[in-house]
Parts: sequence; C-alpha cells; structure tokens
Amino acid sequence: MSKPSPQELADFEKQCDAWFAENTVRDPGFMLPLTFMEVSTDQQFDFLRAWQRKVYEAGYFGMSWPTEYGGYGMHPEYQRIATRIMKSHDAPIMINAIANGWTGPLLLDIGREEDKRRYIKPMLSAEEIWCQGFSEPEHGSDLGSAQTKAVRDGDEYVINGSKIWTSLGDRADYMILLARTSNDGPSKYAGLSFFLAPMKIPGVETRRLKKLTGEYGFTQCFFTDARIPASGLVGEEGQGWMVAMKTLEYERGAKVNPVGGYFVKEMDVMSIVDFARTAKRGGKPVLDDPVMRDKLVEYMIDIQALNLNNQRRRMAPLTSDRPMGLALMNKLARTELVRELTEFSLQFQGNRAGYYVGDENAVDDGYWHRSYLNSFSATIGGGTSQIQKNIIGEHVLGLPKGR
Repeated sequence: MSKPSPQELADFEKQCDAWFAENTVRDPGFMLPLTFMEVSTDQQFDFLRAWQRKVYEAGYFGMSWPTEYGGYGMHPEYQRIATRIMKSHDAPIMINAIANGWTGPLLLDIGREEDKRRYIKPMLSAEEIWCQGFSEPEHGSDLGSAQTKAVRDGDEYVINGSKIWTSLGDRADYMILLARTSNDGPSKYAGLSFFLAPMKIPGVETRRLKKLTGEYGFTQCFFTDARIPASGLVGEEGQGWMVAMKTLEYERGAKVNPVGGYFVKEMDVMSIVDFARTAKRGGKPVLDDPVMRDKLVEYMIDIQALNLNNQRRRMAPLTSDRPMGLALMNKLARTELVRELTEFSLQFQGNRAGYYVGDENAVDDGYWHRSYLNSFSATIGGGTSQIQKNIIGEHVLGLPKGR
C-alpha cells in the first residue's frame, strides 16, 4: 500500500473536518461518559452505540483494517488524521473498546479466517458489543490463578465460575474469556484456555457494580453450567495464557493496530489552563500564582513528551537500544499522568471542591471531580501500575523477576 501524497492527505483532512463539524453532537441533553468504563444508562449506551455506527458507516472508523472483514483497506495515515480530527471536535468516544481495541486486533493477528469474517464487521459497526472476562474476585491482576472452569463436553465447553470488573458485561453479546481447562501441567499458566464466549445464553448472569462516582460501568459475571461452542476456542486448549498475553499487548498499548477513534477521553492540559485562568483563589486567578503556573508548565512538558514518544516508537532507529521500552511504558506513564493532572485540577476550586455532579454548587457540574475519580480505573485495567512497573523492570531493564 503506497503512502498517500501530501495533497491527498490535505484534501482528506478538509473532508473529515467538515463531516465532524456537521455531525458531532455537542450536548445530547444528558451527561456523556468520559470512558467506555462509565456507561451506566440505556440512554448513554444507545447514543454511543449509534454514534460509533454512524462514524463507521461514514468511513472514518476501521479505515486501515482489511476490506474483506469490514474495514476500508486504506493507508493508516488516513485513520490517524480522522482520529486527530475527532479529538479536535471533542467528539464522543467509541463504545466498543474491548472489541475494537483488543479482540479485533487479536483476531487479525492470530485468529481463524472464519472468525475474522464472522466477528470483525459487527465489532466495527457496534452491532455486537464485547466485554473481557479475565479478572476474578479472589485473584485481581494475578490472571494465572484464574479458577473459572471450562470442561469439554462434546462440541461444547461447560463454564462455571465468576469474573469481575467486567466493563459493559451486562450489555455485551460476547466475552473474551480466560478459563481453566486443566489443573495439570508444569505451572498454573499451562491449564488456561482462551474463548470467544457468547453472553446471552442460559447460565450467564451479570450483576452491576456501583462505583464511587455513582456510575455502573462495571459488572460481576456469574457462570453456572453455561454452555459455549467449542469452536470459540482461540488457539489450542491450554494455550490461553499465551493468547491472553497477546491480548494484553494491545490493551497496554505495547502493540498497535489502530482501528481509529478513542475509547477514553484524556484530559486536555489546555482545558486546565483555561480553567486556571477563570478559577479564583483568594480573589485572584489561579494562573497568577507562580507555583501553579510552574506546575502547569511541567504537565504540559510531560504530555508533549508522551505525544512525541508515540511518534518516536514508530521509528526503529530511534528505539534500537530498547525496542519495547516506549511501548511498554506508555500505559503506565499516561494513566498515572492523567490521574495526577486531574487531581491537580481540584486544587483550583477552593471550598467548592467538596461538591460533586448534580450539586448546583459544583464547578462545571462536577466534571473535574468525575474525571479524577474515573482516572483510577485506567491505572488498574490491563494490569495495575504496580504490575506495569514489574513488566518494565523485567522486560525493558532486564531486572530479575520480583518475588
């Protein structure tokens, strides 16, 4: 695939900008989620599902994915432009994160041909919503200790167990499921298998979990003699750990097959600068405080560095010393920075910092508080920040495995 000319890209950018200027809904009349992990109401879900389908059908989502599976087969540079334009218009998030950010790239990478043809297009159009069944109530980030069982019975597997922190679990059509098919083998990892599992079947029950924010983005899923097709097995039985690790490469940003759009609205440091200009403490604008100004500049430098690193990681000569260094640090660095930045924004609010969404005294209807509280979910999903530090230490710096 040849790279498009500068003129072709410029023409596309104008076309893309015009479409999002005309079609982006500024105020749907209700609070939109900042991430796919916060979708609580039918109203939010229906709106975001319809929005993703509209963007996809307009040709601005899945642009570089193969046409035979529902994509548009275009050069990735077009998708980068479309995503940048979406962000510039503050467009709503894409809702089908587990499908488009994790499962789709995995299937394109190692999936069977029939699975690619069956699942990928409905993922792109959000016709079928996916969730992730990795974490369990007793094991947290220790995926290797998963105890949900999958027992082969003819052309089916019988599933028993529970998964937790399952985003959109109550609305999903399918789950990527890590389950134990054996207790034998040289390690706890050897007995795990990876499935594409239907959710709307007998024996599957979901329970919504209320977060500190008041939202219900997560669920706990219970499997009681639930029967799923054996054809949903990805790879061989017992290879689930390897498949799960490949999936987590996409979730953690270590590997990229950009479908486009974004699933999490990251805090824009310039919006905080604007907030600091209008917010007052002691009768003076926050931005007049030299300490606060210095801190804001530090955050702006950090964000610019992360953005430049995303470009640098695509240039092999610039990463030859530690090829996976930037890729493996991105998830840790970006999620922790967003958490710090949103916490910093609360310092602008003075005595109004105690009010939350729905209170008439809340600043910007509690937007900054909600952003801060929800920032923690990104530091946990895909492996906690502590897990990410271990990964960087072992796989980038070559340190011995932690005990």
